[in-house]
Amino acid sequence: MPRTRIKICGLTREEDVDAAVAAGADAIGLVFYARSARALTPERAAALRARLPPFVDVVALFVNATPEEVSKVVDVVQPELLQFHGDETPAECERHGRRYLRALRVGAPGMDTPEGLLKSCLEYSSAAGWLFDSHSDGYGGSGRTFDWSLVQSANARPVVLSGGLHAENVAAAVATLRPFAVDVSSGVEQAPGIKSAEKIARFIAAVRQADAG
Repeated sequence: MPRTRIKICGLTREEDVDAAVAAGADAIGLVFYARSARALTPERAAALRARLPPFVDVVALFVNATPEEVSKVVDVVQPELLQFHGDETPAECERHGRRYLRALRVGAPGMDTPEGLLKSCLEYSSAAGWLFDSHSDGYGGSGRTFDWSLVQSANARPVVLSGGLHAENVAAAVATLRPFAVDVSSGVEQAPGIKSAEKIARFIAAVRQADAG
């Protein structure tokens, strides 16, 4: 089976970046949403990015950010990929001329059926991939799962599966959907924004085991 890519999101500390790299993560996610416990300034994010070796990408996550806020992160942090996790329109995602992931909150009104979810996805046909997270009052990081069967027909773009994943359920998720990538945040934490090196290692090992099976 193809190798499932892995993104560890919401990193805030040097030791967590190092743990993700050591365990074999393909990408890290840095959050630029002030209401999140995982929020960073561009300057702090740039310091974390400087620790990365080649071939580990940075994904910059935004929630309804202004164009100026996004542009500053792009200039200071130089992420490989942008991730829009709020209510951004296709035009707002495209305006920066950078490759982007569009996060879709599965179970939200209009995205609670396979047909409705696919319709919402296709509005963002220019995205590099579609990231599926669970619907909650906030914007991600809820630790909740969703009905994975809802996204099985939404595969016209690479699928990134998120939402409530952890070491104990990610193998089943990979076996069920065979996504291009999985994305975890709260599932590898000991506290909001504070990762566990042991949980990161167990999560990545579970994905690799699912790939081998």
